[in-house]
Amino acid sequence: MKLFERQKACLLRKQGKSINEIVKEAGLSKASVSGWVRDIILTKAQRKRISKKGRSFESIERRRASRLFNEKVKRQIIVDNAKKDYARLSLKELKLIGIVLYLGEGAKTIRGLVRLSNSDPAIIKIMMRFFREICNVPENKFNGYIHTFTHANINKTEKYWSKISGIPRNQFYKTYIKPSAASLHKRKTLPFGTFDIYICDTKLFLTIMGWIEKIKDILLKK
Repeated sequence: MKLFERQKACLLRKQGKSINEIVKEAGLSKASVSGWVRDIILTKAQRKRISKKGRSFESIERRRASRLFNEKVKRQIIVDNAKKDYARLSLKELKLIGIVLYLGEGAKTIRGLVRLSNSDPAIIKIMMRFFREICNVPENKFNGYIHTFTHANINKTEKYWSKISGIPRNQFYKTYIKPSAASLHKRKTLPFGTFDIYICDTKLFLTIMGWIEKIKDILLKK
């Protein structure tokens, strides 16, 4: 829905509509429209038309830029204050984080196979710390598996995920290349596809399942 609204706002902007006109015509918020169309450059004729409606185009742009900057500052203050809640994390906290991430992202149906898939390099790094520091998985038991698109540079992609995970490329399974029907949006948001961490270890799988069940019991206990 948001993608459709953004495309509509951008189309109206390219037609020379003012921010207020787009808001009124499309029924969108002014803040959203301002952010979506900020990189669209209007023609001289379009700017002249907008300026005739009251305020000058330059004035409108200055106010919009100032509003966006102030909003960005306010948001960053909130983020920076939230960061102060944590200075460091203990191994106990790392263990809990890893268990919860596996609960949400890990495979739970194939007994004996510990597997987690994600496109976010931060998630992969965190889980590799969990497996290494909490689960004490030997380095030779790790395997990697990449899912990517036909547009990708396979060599570059494998080097990227090997650096992120710390798993040597010779411990990767053959990279899976999806058909080129992938949208341009996916190509931009997933330039290196997704990465799977594989560990064949029945005891570890059952241990993680036990941790998950206990945490669920504690949190969901009435």
